[in-house]
Amino acid sequence: MKFELFSQVALREDIPKYNLKKGAIATIVEHYPMPEGEEDGYSLEGFNVEAITVEVAESQIEDKTAVFLTIRSSTGVGTCKFV
Repeated sequence: MKFELFSQVALREDIPKYNLKKGAIATIVEHYPMPEGEEDGYSLEGFNVEAITVEVAESQIEDKTAVFLTIRSSTGVGTCKFV
């Protein structure tokens, strides 16, 4: 999936180096196309942290409209995705 510049995305995983958590929202400010067979990269800004730009692989982000809900019950934990 190719993301458009200046679109908002959510992290699919934590990025401990910057203390960013899965689900954090940011804006794509740069796209780094890679040769076929390699994963594109993106620069993200706007994590409520001033003067930080984070570089991520495409697999580390998703459209921010995808919302996850974690459900806990006596039988275990499950995740539902609403689009």
